[in-house]
Amino acid sequence: MLLEGKVAVVYGAGAIGGAVARAFGAEGARVFVGDRTGAKAEALAAEIEGAGGSARGLEVDALDAAAVRGFVDAVAGEAGRLDVSFNLISVGDVQGTPLVEMGWEDFMRPIETAVRSNFLTVNAAVPHMTDGGVVLFFGGSGDPVRDYSIGGFQVALHAVEAMRRQYASELGAAGVRFVTLRTGGVPESVPADFEGGEQLGEALAAATLTGRAATLEDVGAVAAFVASDRARTMTAATVNVSAGALIDQ
Repeated sequence: MLLEGKVAVVYGAGAIGGAVARAFGAEGARVFVGDRTGAKAEALAAEIEGAGGSARGLEVDALDAAAVRGFVDAVAGEAGRLDVSFNLISVGDVQGTPLVEMGWEDFMRPIETAVRSNFLTVNAAVPHMTDGGVVLFFGGSGDPVRDYSIGGFQVALHAVEAMRRQYASELGAAGVRFVTLRTGGVPESVPADFEGGEQLGEALAAATLTGRAATLEDVGAVAAFVASDRARTMTAATVNVSAGALIDQ
């Protein structure tokens, strides 16, 4: 197993966070899931346990500094170590409204949420990564979206990427790796009640070079590999899981 003996914390029990947590558990990691809705975290942990993994779910607000610090300290105290941290909470972005028609609060919410939550979760995790560790980010940044208004979301991704570069530069000597996963969109992560969801999924697949967009299982498998020691030379980098929808420069 890729992550045998590793301890991982995952913030966000949604579609992609859940997929990554399941993959970590399947590869032998002891997984601690934190979500603002404790019941969601507990249900995900129970699913991982039911599949033969080891997991616990807890209510954690990733925007609350004291809650994050307490969560991570408790995990490290119980497990005796911390190896992997992954944050994928919802950032509250508003899409479909042009910037010139958007209010400041709606524009800034995803930026502030993404930057604050990643800052808090990374800073809580790193002191416990005494034998080195891995921090995974999600989203990446690329060319602006030209055919759809996505508010402050793309700006948030660029801000988080800048943070990832800085963290990687400062903490490389301590053996902590920082890697971002980029997908270009995962159709399975679109809520079933999302208006136009089926058409969106088809568009995401059509934008790839292979004719098939990444699945949740694909994302989880790549995340588990990147978090493992087999990827120990990968840091200050993005990993493209987009099937060519995003073309690296």
